[in-house]
Amino acid sequence: MNVVLIGYRGTGKSTVGRIVAERLGLRLVSMDSEIVKRAALSIPEFVEKYGWVKFRDLESDVAQELALQKDLVIDTGGGVIERQKNVDHLRRDADVFWLKASIHTITGRIRHDASRPALTSGKTFLEEVAEVLEKREPLYSAAAHHIVDTDDKAPGTIAEEIVTLWERNRGAV
Repeated sequence: MNVVLIGYRGTGKSTVGRIVAERLGLRLVSMDSEIVKRAALSIPEFVEKYGWVKFRDLESDVAQELALQKDLVIDTGGGVIERQKNVDHLRRDADVFWLKASIHTITGRIRHDASRPALTSGKTFLEEVAEVLEKREPLYSAAAHHIVDTDDKAPGTIAEEIVTLWERNRGAV
């Protein structure tokens, strides 16, 4: 069974994923890292060269392939839930955890992150985050088996919540 972490950028997926993988003895896979490896381009470079649709196509291929593997902690990109087929693949034999944070927490964490391209044009940073969160939150909620609030929590605390829920669910299987 896999552990799948979903959520907006800055909610702690990468940091928490490393801790969860270590505590459970599972292999951590970053979908964004897999995409960069396959594309041989950074995500901003790929999006600039090929556009968001091609990026989402590659992301879907990666999601499908990872879902067929077992005993992984999968750190997804924030927009993976925008395609239902990705959700369907990732939920297969997995516990999906939505790492949720307030807009205040998210903007504080990612304000200076230049590693990701803008998702909307002509908007301020705060307007973009608010707009994208409004669109994605129902999708995160529908995709998740569990919602874990990350506001004002240390990564180790968040990881412990996930490990506890995952172990409880494995015992029920």
